[in-house]
Amino acid sequence: MRIPRSTYRLQFTPDFGFKQTAEVIAYLGDLGISDLYASPVFRARPGSTSGYDLVDPEALHEELGTPDEFNILSTMLRDHHMGWLQDIVPNHMAYHASNPYLTDILENGPDSPFYHYFDIDWKHHSDRIHGKVLAPFLGSHYGEVLEKGELQLSYGESGFFVAYHSLHFPLRIETYHDLLSEALTPMQREVGKEHPHCTQLAGLLSILKSLRQTHDSGERYHQIRFIKQNIGDIYRNNRSFRKVLDEVLVVWNGEPGKPASFNRLEALLADQWFRLAHWKVASEEINYRRFFGLNDLICLRMEHQGVFEQTHAFILRLAEEGVFSGLRIDHIDGLYDPATYLQQLRSRLPDTFLVVEKILARDESLPAWPIQGTTGYDFLNDLNSLFCGQVSEKGFNDLYREFSGQRQSCEELNYASRKRIIERNLFGDIINLAHLLKRIANRHRHGLDIPQGSLQRALIEILAHFPVYRTYLDGATRCETELQAIEKALSQAKKRNPDHQNEIDYVGRILSGEIESFRPHQERRQWLHFTMRFQQLSGPVMAKGFEDTLLYVYNRLLSLNEVGGDPSRFGLSAAEFHDSCRRRHHSWPHTLNATSTHDTKRGEDIRARLNVLSELPQEWRRLLQRWSRRHRSFKPTVRHHRVPDKNDEYFLYQTLVGAWPFANEEVADFRHRLKKYVTKSVREAKTHTAWIEPDKAYEEAFLQFVERILDLQDNPVFYEEFLPFLQRVAHFGMLNTLSQTLIKITAPGIPDFYQGTEFWDLNLVDPDNRRPVDFARRRAAMQEISRRESIGLPGLLHDLLAHMDNGWIKLFLIRRGLRERHRYPELFQQGDYLPLEITGPGREHVIAFARRQPEVMSVTIAPRLLAGWLEEGSLPLGRELWGNTALVLPGGSPFSWRESFTEAHISGEHGILIGEVLQSFPVGLLIGQTAVP
Repeated sequence: MRIPRSTYRLQFTPDFGFKQTAEVIAYLGDLGISDLYASPVFRARPGSTSGYDLVDPEALHEELGTPDEFNILSTMLRDHHMGWLQDIVPNHMAYHASNPYLTDILENGPDSPFYHYFDIDWKHHSDRIHGKVLAPFLGSHYGEVLEKGELQLSYGESGFFVAYHSLHFPLRIETYHDLLSEALTPMQREVGKEHPHCTQLAGLLSILKSLRQTHDSGERYHQIRFIKQNIGDIYRNNRSFRKVLDEVLVVWNGEPGKPASFNRLEALLADQWFRLAHWKVASEEINYRRFFGLNDLICLRMEHQGVFEQTHAFILRLAEEGVFSGLRIDHIDGLYDPATYLQQLRSRLPDTFLVVEKILARDESLPAWPIQGTTGYDFLNDLNSLFCGQVSEKGFNDLYREFSGQRQSCEELNYASRKRIIERNLFGDIINLAHLLKRIANRHRHGLDIPQGSLQRALIEILAHFPVYRTYLDGATRCETELQAIEKALSQAKKRNPDHQNEIDYVGRILSGEIESFRPHQERRQWLHFTMRFQQLSGPVMAKGFEDTLLYVYNRLLSLNEVGGDPSRFGLSAAEFHDSCRRRHHSWPHTLNATSTHDTKRGEDIRARLNVLSELPQEWRRLLQRWSRRHRSFKPTVRHHRVPDKNDEYFLYQTLVGAWPFANEEVADFRHRLKKYVTKSVREAKTHTAWIEPDKAYEEAFLQFVERILDLQDNPVFYEEFLPFLQRVAHFGMLNTLSQTLIKITAPGIPDFYQGTEFWDLNLVDPDNRRPVDFARRRAAMQEISRRESIGLPGLLHDLLAHMDNGWIKLFLIRRGLRERHRYPELFQQGDYLPLEITGPGREHVIAFARRQPEVMSVTIAPRLLAGWLEEGSLPLGRELWGNTALVLPGGSPFSWRESFTEAHISGEHGILIGEVLQSFPVGLLIGQTAVP
């Protein structure tokens, strides 16, 4: 198995595809990257910028490039001895006309071989969608849309369809009969009954009539191809038929203002395998599983063998051929049975590197799956928290409460956010789950008297209190950690809802599998099926309630508001960080270590900056109070309230400090980006506005406030205070970044770099973080650094420190650090992890650890929490600063060391002075030989 030394995540788009990627491979190789980590490359919805809206996993996405360009990229990676870690999407596909599986279902219903591919409840309890799949894409109520003439019957190369603006829904094949039969008579009048095309059309009508009785799948599809081909031939070659058919479609499409004229179209639509509906209907009535409540992403039944084989055939072939050396599995928690899926994948690809996108709660362990690890959110949050000053927690609590007026705890807001998401966005899923549960309860003496409404309330409360994204109970083994998570949710739900203890306990009994031994096998299977369905729903509740709501509501310190994080945990001690690294080394030594991803809420260097605020609580408090008083008059009034509210205002000030660009020429663009970000943030918070029902008045007032406080002419005093403070925070933020980057490179796990983050990463949440990367600028910087290295390191290091704001110093650190990983791959992949004791006056301001193998050893030295210790603008360099602060080396350590960034030689067998290592660079990486080769 190829284990990457480092990975570099690239986001493919129509503007940056296979060809453009091939052009940067040499640069990535020079940087020290061993493996390309690619966003999805399989055919996605037209215009896709993410690749997660998959329509055909059996083909490459043509908008990313040609098969030849794909092959050239693969060859180039091999020539550079680089691997290819490919992101795949097994959970869902796009609900779109270009999805061949879904199109076939809509045309053929139960006769389609793909009928059970998608997670659709064809036997839904609602008569309106029983036997159909809901299509909730209308902008208004169905009747209104219909009578406005917004639903248009059309004919195209692939057959008949109904169009709603840019959306197309193919018609059921059998219903072609009604349209073609109405076209036949006027065509016969125009060209005569004996015309070959009339005879041909009459024959097609006869085939369509008998198609309902065709039970042989092969024969049915042969007839369908024959029908479509012949209709196309007649339409292309017979002007009379084109004219007549177009006239028929016009009549069937109705005339606005004449409701009766839409009767035939309504009847035709009622005879389809889909039911068009207002998009809001899906919140309460839905019969297919969606990805995170997004109507246009429909989930697959990956637990079915046929679905796995069909959707993975191309992926498996590319992996078996060596094109892909690794796979990253997106949203593993969405699958019905993640463990079985991964076992199946591993059995087919025994030597392929596998990681999963899995978000772990605090103190949660990754299940013992046959994989190498996760995409690294656990590491990201541990590392980020290491740079948050824990001693300031009380001060920040007081500051946030006083400024924002926020009295609810993070835990209370988390509960409220998740409950809001359930009731507003996922209530239809709750109803479906409750129906499933009620069928069980009706056959169980202890559940017979519990009404369905009570079961719904119990499910809502349990899910709103669930402590992890999901559990993995599968009926095979009794897992105590999973049961403890369920018990915790039950306990909290009952505490908050003492009147519903009985139904909450009953749901807990089902989830825990406490079924009596005399119950029949079928009933046991129903209990397990309910549990699996429940587990599939807990993830979306957490993702939408926590990630996409709470993280925009509880704003105490935004650096802690990250995917997989815990905003209530204010920092992490060195000892706690060492413990997590030891666990990672022991259990998952080849997991990815990320600091930024395409899904993070803000760039890694924004977080590094904002952590500096935790060291300056009093100064931050004074500035906030000043700015708030001064800017009160800048706030527009909406419905008798000043906008923004104090919580949103606090969010804005932190964002300004964290994301303000280094270069003045980037400020104008930043203001434009900031406005988009502010709008998205307040919609995600769902306090004053939301995606579902935007409050334009609040949003526009907030944007006016942003414009006014950032107007240099109207508000020069703000800049006089803000810019010097920003400069100080940014300086220490850069030092934080250098330390966290070095730790990422040398800690247990595989360092993962998100595109462009070899320079300062001041990106905001997507789509801001998916903007094009200026690789030419980065390549030029690397070439210049290489040239300067050959002349002499002292001059280069001096210039890098003097001009830190251009980002070259981060690039230099990454390249040098990855060079050591290349020289000593086994050391950093397998070497022991040894926390090192620090003594002396600066011991609280540095973290150090060693990686050791029998013949070589490394020592990482990373300063932290410097803003309250160093003078403004100074660097953590020199013996005068560090005094006798030293690291204690373990027995058997080398006597002579080489420092990677300065090439200095350091002596020390039992201890090393920090100031001796950090003389001309802010972090240190020592390499020592412990034995003669």
